[in-house]
Amino acid sequence: MPTRKQTRRTDVTTWKNKIMKTKILQKPFLSLAAGFAALFTLLVSASTAFSLTFTTIDVPGAAWTYAIGINNRGQIVGAFTDFPAIGYHGFLLDRGTFTVIDPPGATGGSEAGGINELGQIVGEFQDAGGQQHGFLLDKGTFTTIDVPGATHTLADAINNRGQIVGFSVDVSGTPRHGFLLDEGTFTLIDVPGATSTAAFGINELGQIVGRFTDVGGASHGYLLDEGTFTTIDVPDAISTGAFGINNRGQISGFYVDASGAQRGFLLDKGSFATIDIPGATRTDALGINNRGQFVGLYTDVTGTFHGFLATP
Repeated sequence: MPTRKQTRRTDVTTWKNKIMKTKILQKPFLSLAAGFAALFTLLVSASTAFSLTFTTIDVPGAAWTYAIGINNRGQIVGAFTDFPAIGYHGFLLDRGTFTVIDPPGATGGSEAGGINELGQIVGEFQDAGGQQHGFLLDKGTFTTIDVPGATHTLADAINNRGQIVGFSVDVSGTPRHGFLLDEGTFTLIDVPGATSTAAFGINELGQIVGRFTDVGGASHGYLLDEGTFTTIDVPDAISTGAFGINNRGQISGFYVDASGAQRGFLLDKGSFATIDIPGATRTDALGINNRGQFVGLYTDVTGTFHGFLATP
């Protein structure tokens, strides 16, 4: 089995932080059956607050660490770079123990992006020729995922039904198309009017979140639910990306504010909450589970990337 287990446990740093939530009003969806998709921006209406406990995740000996996906059992997947940044590898963190995930042929690096309750893991790797492929790791067996006609494929998330989402680059050079892989069939996901679309998260209801770029070059998050797209824009943000969604409809992601700072967010029942790791210069909220725990990455004052777990 091409995984290596590291028996050392992570040294964790834990602290609490008060988070502000901004209440928004979401406009209603319109049906795609009419031949077009409705893309709506979310509007501000009120504020509340709640607390989170943050735990830093660092693979022992790594130059940097990203935490990307988490399931309801608390198993976490992500990526890390060897010191001094000579290569990157996927990892699984389970009950304090790290396991390295490198698919066969991953000479250019690998990343684990999503994990479901069955322990199935998806991600991406780069081969010796520089081509990126998606992968599924199931009970010790790797399966390569390549969208037909694409030059690069990246798999980002998997739900308990085995549905996988991600994005690809096609032979025409179009930057990105999102995709859903369900029982061996690929369905492309393209936000109408967008120049590129990526799918990052999927829940058990088949709701999908991701990011798209409009013709003006601005990035927005989106929710795809029963064929209808809804734009997700954090109020006053320059750009927004939606990365994770759980069965409660909570959405995690990241945005760039007017000052150029990158910050995390949680969208819950029409309310945005900004997520900032104390002392960090950048925070990205990525995967989220049904317990409301989410993982991500932050940058410290030295420019080093660390993973984190946030627990309500």
